[in-house]
Amino acid sequence: MHTPTRVTLQERGAAGALSRTAVSHIGFTVPNIDDAADFYGRTVGLTIQDTLAGGGLRLGWGFGHHVLDLFEGPKGLAYYGFEVRDDYGIEGIAKRLVAAGHEVTDLDPTVVDNAVGAPSGISVVDPDGTPVHFHCPVHRQGENAADPGRRPIKFQHTTLGTDNVAAMVSFFVDTVGFRISDQLDDGKFAWLRSDRDHHTLAVVENGHPGDLDHYSYDLAEWEDFKSWCDRLTDLGVDVVWGPGRHGPGNNLFVFFDDPAGNHIELSAEMEKFHDDRVEYVPRRWRPVPASVNLWGGQLASWRKTSESEI
Repeated sequence: MHTPTRVTLQERGAAGALSRTAVSHIGFTVPNIDDAADFYGRTVGLTIQDTLAGGGLRLGWGFGHHVLDLFEGPKGLAYYGFEVRDDYGIEGIAKRLVAAGHEVTDLDPTVVDNAVGAPSGISVVDPDGTPVHFHCPVHRQGENAADPGRRPIKFQHTTLGTDNVAAMVSFFVDTVGFRISDQLDDGKFAWLRSDRDHHTLAVVENGHPGDLDHYSYDLAEWEDFKSWCDRLTDLGVDVVWGPGRHGPGNNLFVFFDDPAGNHIELSAEMEKFHDDRVEYVPRRWRPVPASVNLWGGQLASWRKTSESEI
């Protein structure tokens, strides 16, 4: 008889040091920059804010910090970033990273566009070799001006693929200062928080370190999903997973792909955590399809679980 593997991911060191940190931007390499820029303009309303070295493009929602950087090349994740609003947050992250033996460099000030005050930030390479940015607070007026029926409200979270979930979780929890909200019981998927949202970062074992599993935009409410699914159909964009509801996070979701094959999630009603008022214990979900999707266990073509329903 098969005995399911049980793994408990631990919170140690600096776990919980961050409570006001959110995703801010992400960079991709794509085979065709113009096609990608056109796609993101038509679907989620991102417009070109600037050109980058080598012919790259920077996209965002009007005024405010950018959301997406595009560079020409084979499909891949170039980097990803977080906005740190915690008091002395960047200094604390940098100090802990250096103490743990990581090389920390100053972030190019041009990455921190629309900074609140003087632009500042750091860059470090995560355990899978991908640069991750941590920067000071920025103006994000483009999000505040979003039309929930036509544009997402905000860039909400990033999910990384890896072949070592434990190492990635240890890096972000024990050193950087995130916390674990949920995990699959086999240790192959973990959801991490750095503000009140259930997760701003997730890590899943997919055998491809340095890979982007998916990234997510926030919608306002359930009513928006019908409009968005109809709109994607009108644009000739296939829904590739959902609508559904995740167990971890309890959020509603629907997925579609960009021209390069990056998986994009639209999410709403994510669970909130209040660490200043409640003591939480990380939850462990059975690694079965119905945990990832409570509505009947339908899985995406790229999503697998290590156990089946009994």
